[in-house]
Order: sequence, then structure tokens, then C-alpha cells
Amino acid sequence: MKIHHLNTGTMCPMGRRLVNGTGGLFQRARMVCHCLLIETRDGLALVDTGIGLGDIATPDRLGKRWLRQTTPKLDPAETAVQQVKALGYSPADVRHVLLTHLDRDHAGGVPDFPHAAIHVHRAEHDMAVLRKPAPPEGRYVTGQWSHRPNWAFYGEAGEDWFGFKGVRALGDKEADILMIPLAGHTLGHCGIAVRSGEKWLLHAGDSYFHHAQLDASPRAPLVLGYFQRRADMDRNARIANQARLRELKLSHGDRVTIFNSHDPVDYENCRCGAHEGVRLPSSPP
Repeated sequence: MKIHHLNTGTMCPMGRRLVNGTGGLFQRARMVCHCLLIETRDGLALVDTGIGLGDIATPDRLGKRWLRQTTPKLDPAETAVQQVKALGYSPADVRHVLLTHLDRDHAGGVPDFPHAAIHVHRAEHDMAVLRKPAPPEGRYVTGQWSHRPNWAFYGEAGEDWFGFKGVRALGDKEADILMIPLAGHTLGHCGIAVRSGEKWLLHAGDSYFHHAQLDASPRAPLVLGYFQRRADMDRNARIANQARLRELKLSHGDRVTIFNSHDPVDYENCRCGAHEGVRLPSSPP
């Protein structure tokens, strides 16, 4: 399968050193919305959607506080649907959208692919859409799924993958795309594993925010670590799953490349194919 790495939303909060871990305190940081576009036997599959055209047309629905804190560029050219078109495809070619979770910077592009099946963990759907249990106030942007998409649900059943439980293949047919429950950031948060030749890519969503969190001595820049804690729905589960990802990297880093949604270092390494060797430095926007 051919895999494209897309940045579907650049965010530029103040305090680069405290967010990216490099640069000055009064420089703008750079964060991305790292998505995958996968060419499968059943059309295109998109892993997360980032910020969508509807968000850019009515940015207030994203929340004034979130806009103030993250300072997104809101560039239509960065949206997944426009990048799909730029690659020569039609939005209708996207048959499946697999979501790590339903936070606003991951599900914003869902309405841009109205014909796709939207794959999500059932616990995530129950909280975000059905409000069972009710989510934290302002956590989700319900307008991103008000068009009533074609949901496809996943739970805990399935085969093992490198010791992780509860894995289900896409549509029970595509063995090279797997959803892996990694609860903590949200109750239904998942990672998406994709086979690439003899190796695997693991899109870990918001299981961690900074590449150094998977190092032997994990650490995160001050503000990024604070935001991560504030966003946790189940901190103990997030910490436990982060430790499991760290062990996966240590034990199987030669076979599995792990990356998260927002770290520009992870994104640039994947986009440039620099999965082996020295990490690229994050650069200012």
C-alpha cells in the first residue's frame, strides 16, 4: 500500500521553547495535525482528518479559547479534502476514515467526506455523540458530525498485535490496517497501525505529544506536558499506555515506527522517510 503523510492543520501557539522544546519563549511554536492517506484495495483510507473546510468557514465553532490558545493557520489548502484533490483523487475515492478520537482537531474534516464510513471506537462515539456518559463541557464540536455520517464501531474484540489487545482489522477484511485501543486522552482513544512492506507504522494519535516522551528517560516541554494533563480523561490509563508504547519502541523499534498527531519532529521524520537514524529538528512555521 502507498501511504501519504499529510499535515491537515498547522497550529502556532506562543512559547516555542515550552511547546517544541527548542527556540525562544516569545517565538511561535509549530504543531501539526498528522494524518495518513492510504491507498488500499478498497479505495482510499484516511487516518484522522484534522481541521476541515467547515471549521475554516465558521472558526468560532472550534471555540474561542481553543483558537486563542493554539492560533491555527486555518488554511483551506491544508485540509485533507484539498490535499486529496491535489494528489489527483476525488473526495469520493476516500472510502474509509479511521479516527483516533473525536476531538476537534482530529474530526474536523469528517463532513468533507460524506460518502466514507467513519470508523471509531464505540466508547468514543457513545461519549461524544450520544453523551453517554456526558463529556467534559466544550470537549467536542458536535457540528463536525451533525450530517449524521455512516459510523462503523469498534470495541475490544480482536486479535493481538505486538502484545496489544483488542485489535480489529478494517472492515474485518483489510489485515494491514488495524485499530488499537489506547485509552487515556479520551475514553475511546485508539491508535491506527498500518503495515508498510515488512514493517508497521503506528499512528498513536494523542497518546503522547512530544517525541521525547518515548525515550528511555521520558520528558515533555513544560506547557505541552501541562496541556496533556489537562486534556486527559483517564490519566492513569494514558500513562500506562504511554509506557506500553515506550516498551514497544524499545523492543520492536526496528519493525514499528511510532508517531503522534501533533509533533512536527515525528511528522517531518515520517514525511521525509527518516525512520532510521537521527531525528530532524523541528522548525518554526
